[in-house]
Amino acid sequence: MSTYKNWPLLFALIVCLASWANTQQPYPPMSSHAGPLWFEDVAADAGLTMLNVNGGVDTKRYIIETTGSGVAIIDYDHDGWPDILLVNGAPEGSGRDGGAGKNAPTPHLYRNLHNGKFADVTHDTGLDTLPGWGQGACVGDYDNDGFDDLYITYYGHNRLLRNEHGSRFREVAGLTHVAGDGKSWGTGCAFVDYDRDGKLDLMVANYVDFDVATVPKPGEGMMCVWKGTPVMCGPRGLKYTPNILYHNRGDGTFEDVSDRSGIRKTNGHYCFSVTNFDYNNDGWPDFYVACDSTASILYRNNKDGTFSDVAADAGVAYNEDGMEQAGMGLTIGDMNGDGRPDIFKTNFSDDTASLYRNDGRGNFSWAIPQAGLELNTHLLGWGTMFFDPDNRGVLDLVVANGHVYPEVDTAHLGSTYKEPRLLYYGDGKGHFCDLSSTSGPGISASESGRGLAIADLWNDGRTEVVINNMSSRPTLLVNRHANENHWLELRLEGSKSNRDGIGSRVILTAGGRDYVQELRSGGSYISSNDLRLHFGLGQDASGLHIRVQWPSGMIESFRPEGIDRIQRIREGGGVAVR
Repeated sequence: MSTYKNWPLLFALIVCLASWANTQQPYPPMSSHAGPLWFEDVAADAGLTMLNVNGGVDTKRYIIETTGSGVAIIDYDHDGWPDILLVNGAPEGSGRDGGAGKNAPTPHLYRNLHNGKFADVTHDTGLDTLPGWGQGACVGDYDNDGFDDLYITYYGHNRLLRNEHGSRFREVAGLTHVAGDGKSWGTGCAFVDYDRDGKLDLMVANYVDFDVATVPKPGEGMMCVWKGTPVMCGPRGLKYTPNILYHNRGDGTFEDVSDRSGIRKTNGHYCFSVTNFDYNNDGWPDFYVACDSTASILYRNNKDGTFSDVAADAGVAYNEDGMEQAGMGLTIGDMNGDGRPDIFKTNFSDDTASLYRNDGRGNFSWAIPQAGLELNTHLLGWGTMFFDPDNRGVLDLVVANGHVYPEVDTAHLGSTYKEPRLLYYGDGKGHFCDLSSTSGPGISASESGRGLAIADLWNDGRTEVVINNMSSRPTLLVNRHANENHWLELRLEGSKSNRDGIGSRVILTAGGRDYVQELRSGGSYISSNDLRLHFGLGQDASGLHIRVQWPSGMIESFRPEGIDRIQRIREGGGVAVR
């Protein structure tokens, strides 16, 4: 009888406990985990279950089966919680359409449920109608309606997905004139307002001119053998395709300005990842492109609608010996705290990665040896990002690796198809320490990784890492090591500038030092990160001050609303500096 009388109290207690549990930090950091960083893969627990399909599993007959797919972080429903898009490929033997049909692989969109879990909303949002050899993705509000849109590159027609106010996506690439010719092989992409007119334009990198009917088979020619073993052919020996720049007309359509802008003048490259950055700090966005087996590209913005490739002159086209490298992914960040953007690029195995230090005078110097990054040449790098997972105010570096040839396992060629990730711990002065073997099973586990993106998925100040793996499920890395450092994240909103504020330069002052970041689109390996800027502040967050240089040219000062939080920064809402 007494049990029955107390039932309402017990029920209330259960409801209270359930509510309390739902507000707890997902996958919380614990002091028992080794430091300074300890990463675990929680993808399965979080509900990220998509199986990546990219041709054959045990062998790859064609190069289209080897490049894999990207990741995009997008808050598609505008609820303040980042969601995850995983691009997908196609089965072995598929043509450009990727094998249409009910069971054809498609990209998958996962909605953030705020509690450490994600729900697959691919069908609900209309993304299950996009089969094909999906490659990269980028995020941007091209129509300035407050809801971020998606661009996905393909071998074949690319897709522009207009966000229908957080409910569904509508494919409008043909209507907006950004689908391409249907024959090109799109890879990386980036939304950026290159002419500063307040509307996001679109840069698309292209790889090779590939036709399964004419390309040689494995072993048929010098470019189809690796270390004596027959492998798929390319990219050397295949024709290149030029990159594309689309200008946003402002009426819902784009114009191909690749010729007029000078983008097509850079010929003979096999391009992968692209991102925007203002390398010379003149207030105009430039583009850096990582290219496979050819020189990288630095498109300098000439401020008149045209670009010049100055990569060789600026020192970012080749390695220190003047040799071309097989570039895959890239990341840009201020690795040594001098306020200038530096470049890190991943390359093929049996070669070092690339690190270019910005000297502030429009040039870069080769910095791999000084940074301690000349080792691990046995690994083949793809997605990579500078990030601050423990909020020290110092950038670290994460790299996803994986070989292109499954045959390296069966032929015993001194490499493995699945490879561990790399985690380099920065000292804030431009040197890194390799902590890959001591930073948890999420780093040491092996996959054939490709696309990689970062985001504070649960708005708790930690930065997670999402990786798209070949012929496998995705990886979601969470840092479980506890720390007491402070942080601040900024969500920019343009008014005269583009709505996302892409291309903005932010100087955040705290603890007597300046932290400088730009809001970029694209990068890593054909992927797209959280569009919020994350600043680790360490132990000292005193004297906090925010200064933003918007793409429009306006410079404003903003009052911080506190620390350890996410703050919205709207253009026109601060104090004008000039």
